[in-house]
Amino acid sequence: MSDPLADVVTLLRPSAAFSKSVSASGPWRVRRAEHGRPFYCAVLEGSCRVAVRGHTPLILEGGDFVLVPAADGFETSSLTSFTEDEDTVPVEEHPGEFRLGRQDGPTDVRMLVGYCTFGSPDAGLLVSLLPGLVHVRGETRLAALVQLVGEEARQRRPARDLILARLLEVMLIEALRSRDGPTTSPGLVRGLGDDRLAAALRGMHERPTAPWTVARMAQEAALSRSVFFERFRRAVGVAPMEYLLAWRMALAKDLLRREGGGIAEVAARVGYGSASTFSVAFSRHVGLPPAAYAREHSHSA
Repeated sequence: MSDPLADVVTLLRPSAAFSKSVSASGPWRVRRAEHGRPFYCAVLEGSCRVAVRGHTPLILEGGDFVLVPAADGFETSSLTSFTEDEDTVPVEEHPGEFRLGRQDGPTDVRMLVGYCTFGSPDAGLLVSLLPGLVHVRGETRLAALVQLVGEEARQRRPARDLILARLLEVMLIEALRSRDGPTTSPGLVRGLGDDRLAAALRGMHERPTAPWTVARMAQEAALSRSVFFERFRRAVGVAPMEYLLAWRMALAKDLLRREGGGIAEVAARVGYGSASTFSVAFSRHVGLPPAAYAREHSHSA
């Protein structure tokens, strides 16, 4: 049986590119303007506020994990009101360890923050299938991973950075597959949390070459066509056929990168009856004809 989330994550190839340990006390605020970089924050103890552009601000507590697959801007701050116009300047106490706010006294919050990277050159399309924000709370497995990361970050043991990178990769995947987060936004994860929609999503991933229509998807989900369409759009954030197109194009890009030309074969493997029909759809969606895309990106597989 196909696993849609595993399919997307496998193509994304996530890794932890950069992380830092942060402790804070008193009032503080840090703002960052981003351009689609994946951002994460794991609160090891204490609490703080995070506001991601386009989403409702969140109060994070110990054990919480937030992942934003494509951040455009965000702000983290203390729960204590911060009245100054300028941001707090982090003070590096040790390599990779920073302090915010008061430099002495008890710590109000300790967290691990950073950025990850997606190895796929087609990350933008794949990220569009994921929620815009994932907030996980009360997940025992993820809390245990956060605890392990916190312990590893505090100690200067051999291979510390390698262990941290691997743990963070597992945290990212665990967060993406957590379906019960209090504020997970529309996307594949929320769709998979609905058993009816999950049946249709698994069908699309398992049989991308099938002649899918909304009616056939609804049948897979054991719902009426109209109920299925609305339920899918609300949960996943896009219409069913739009999701199918995005997934077929993601598969096509991966095949073209790994196998070069063979346009007719790629077309058949992603559900198109002819190379010309596929080429028109691919060019419209990607902005390049399949052959040109294969020439430009075959080295990046």
